[in-house]
Amino acid sequence: MTVHPMLRALKRHKAGVALIVLQVALTLAIVCNAVFLIAQRIERLQRPTGVAEDGLVRISQTWLDAPDADTPAGVEKLDAMQRADLEALRRLPGVIDVAASDSMPLQGAVWSGDLRLTATQKAASGQAALYYGDDHLLRVFGLQLVAGRNFAPTEIGHQTIRGTGFPSVCIVSRAVAERLFPEGSALGRTIFLNLHPVTIVGIVARLQTPTLAEWGRDWAYDSIVLPVRLDGATASYALRVQPGQEQAVIHAARAVLFALDPLREMPETWGTQTMREIRFKAYRGDRGTVVVLGIVCLILLVVTAAGIVGLTSFWVGQRHRQIGIRRALGARQVDILRYFQGENLAMAAGGVLLGSVLAVALNLWLMTHGAIPRLPSIYLLAGAGALLAIGQVAAYVPARRASRVPPVVATRSA
Repeated sequence: MTVHPMLRALKRHKAGVALIVLQVALTLAIVCNAVFLIAQRIERLQRPTGVAEDGLVRISQTWLDAPDADTPAGVEKLDAMQRADLEALRRLPGVIDVAASDSMPLQGAVWSGDLRLTATQKAASGQAALYYGDDHLLRVFGLQLVAGRNFAPTEIGHQTIRGTGFPSVCIVSRAVAERLFPEGSALGRTIFLNLHPVTIVGIVARLQTPTLAEWGRDWAYDSIVLPVRLDGATASYALRVQPGQEQAVIHAARAVLFALDPLREMPETWGTQTMREIRFKAYRGDRGTVVVLGIVCLILLVVTAAGIVGLTSFWVGQRHRQIGIRRALGARQVDILRYFQGENLAMAAGGVLLGSVLAVALNLWLMTHGAIPRLPSIYLLAGAGALLAIGQVAAYVPARRASRVPPVVATRSA
């Protein structure tokens, strides 16, 4: 098979060739970037939170008869009400432990603080999510303590979120320890959290922040646990329960808490949730993005393959007589098959070259407007190979039909 006759034939069908080249190019540009975005979303969906998610339940409720939190007596009353709830929940069948916990990973609402190494340091060294809880929190969350210790019961304080007191100790995630002390000497060091000095007494392997917002992406695992029960009209609890008993415990917890104080609000939608439900809700948008982009990619690939099949079939129908003449002159079926496959490969290769340029340009635009990372070259190579293969498969059926044109067609009158 020589290239010259093939190129001459393609020149006679410029419109069709341009259509296929452009179709392949646009498909490659869109599919490469879409698959890259899908891979990023899937990686995001699979990110570990650092907590043992099976058997973890969150309860959030509001007292309708809460005392005034602006008075010392009111704060003490709120803390007493919270401690009564915690004790009642610990006595429930199926409950392993309960902790005061203002938030959980992926839950959404987040308190954060600036990190400094000295009180006089002007620019912060970083930012971290703040988890307020008691000495039961590490066990309930199932956090892996890699250095140091848990809080002592005597270190647990309580106050409102606007309280002026501040704990003297904290437990940090390994991400915070490595950010502030890359040499590895974080344990026992004093850091300044919102300009308050706190000593690191423990380090946990991983603790994802409660937010998935884009502004928190750079410190997604920078978390600090503070030994404080937050007092307020709203109180939240984390429960570690026997696996498989989450719903039974939730039902029992609602009953016992309302029996303790019926003047409280605990909505069905978010008042009681398992960690699985929290994860499902948090990543709902990402799953939708994966599905939509997957459908778009599938449609583009099917349309491109259909276009190649249609155009190749049209050309075969136009060239029946020429094919018959070639067969009469000694061309084998495999020669005809290779010719049309080669013709398709030339068009697809042109589309791949143009599409590679468009894919890079589209990625640069997304980097500028959507905070998307640079497209790895492996996606371009894989996409190019996939489209070339799809083109060959799509052209095979009409090309095979052309190879079966008998030599006698050459003797028929036009």
